[in-house]
Amino acid sequence: MNPPAEEGLSRSARKRRAILDAAEEVFLKGGYLGTNMDEIAALSEVSKQTVYKHFGSKEGLFVEIVTSMTSGAGDVVHSEASEPGRVEDVEAYLRDYAYRQLTVVLTPRLMRLRRMVIGEVARFPELARVLYECGPQRAITALAESFARLGERGLLSVGDDPQRAASHFNWLVMAEPVNRVMLLGDGAIPTEAELCQHAQEGVRVFLAAYGAEGR
Repeated sequence: MNPPAEEGLSRSARKRRAILDAAEEVFLKGGYLGTNMDEIAALSEVSKQTVYKHFGSKEGLFVEIVTSMTSGAGDVVHSEASEPGRVEDVEAYLRDYAYRQLTVVLTPRLMRLRRMVIGEVARFPELARVLYECGPQRAITALAESFARLGERGLLSVGDDPQRAASHFNWLVMAEPVNRVMLLGDGAIPTEAELCQHAQEGVRVFLAAYGAEGR
C-alpha cells in the first residue's frame, strides 16, 4: 500500500490530468470565449474550486493546454530517429524527419488549437508566444543542434549558421501545407502519398543548398 502522502499526490495528479483532458475537449469544441469553467469541472468530475486550485484561472488553464499539446507533439517529432552515420543516409534521415513532422503537426486537433490561439492573440499574446516557443522555435532549435553535429562530421554543409539552415528546412517543409490547412480546414489535410512526396521534394531542395560537397 502506498503511504498517505504518495496517495495524496497520486490523486492530485489524476485530478490534474482529468481537468486537462476535459479542458482540451471543451476549448477545442467551443473556443476560448465559448468555454466556461463549470463545464470543464463537470466533465472532469471535480469541483470548480479544484480547477482553480490547479490552474489559477481560465487563461492559466488554456496556457497549460497550449503548452501540453504543443510540447507533446514536439516530443513525438524529436524522439524517434537517430542521426545518420554516413553521407549516403542523410537524405533518408531528413525525409523521415520531414514526413514525421508533417503528420504530427497536420492533425485536426493541433490545427484547431493554432486557429484558436491566432484568434486570441490580440487579447492574450502570451498564448501565441507559448505556441511558437513549444512548436516552431523548438523544432528549429533541435534541428539546428542536429545540423551542427552533422556539419562537424561533414555530412551537411551548413557553414557557421546551422540555425539558418534549420529555419530554411523547417519552413521549406512546413509552410505550404500548414498554411493551406490552417485556412482551408481539415478537408485540405494532404493524403499520406502527398505528404511523402512533399517531404521528398522539400529535402531535395534543401540538400541542393546544404548537402555535403561531393555527396
